Amino acid sequence: MTREQFISRVEGCQRELRRFLASLCCGDTQLADDIAQEAFIKAFLASGDLKDPGNFKAWIFRIAHNCFVNNRRSHRISVDYSEAPPIAAPSGADATFRYQALYAALDSLPQHERTALLLFYMEGYSVKEIAEIVEASEEAVKTRLSRGRNHLRSNPSIINDYGR
Repeated sequence: MTREQFISRVEGCQRELRRFLASLCCGDTQLADDIAQEAFIKAFLASGDLKDPGNFKAWIFRIAHNCFVNNRRSHRISVDYSEAPPIAAPSGADATFRYQALYAALDSLPQHERTALLLFYMEGYSVKEIAEIVEASEEAVKTRLSRGRNHLRSNPSIINDYGR
């Protein structure tokens, strides 16, 4: 794959990939952009190994997901949550914090459930495609989707803020 072909394919899925990563990062768009940048670099370096260019989008989503997982593994909380100071929303920040309850609910989910839900509902991937991206069986993906939905249903703030 040439550099120009790679750039063209990235431009075709960049927005969706960044949205997916921002959701995985529970609204932390700066972290999501950092992970996306890392994923794009890794994908470019490995683009010669891509056997099916028609599967580029799923391939780059898998790389991005792996970058996210690696980032989470290296992430260490240095302050206990109970000791962290509260964060006040700046004035006029309504649009910025519109999905704060949703991101908080997503953040409460285990990472594998959150990933499956976001790929299925936000990105429109099939169970089979998600299984390929996260390198799991289709049954595991179905279980993760079911458990994730159940966890979100049991979260009253989501039901109150966003409905069923």
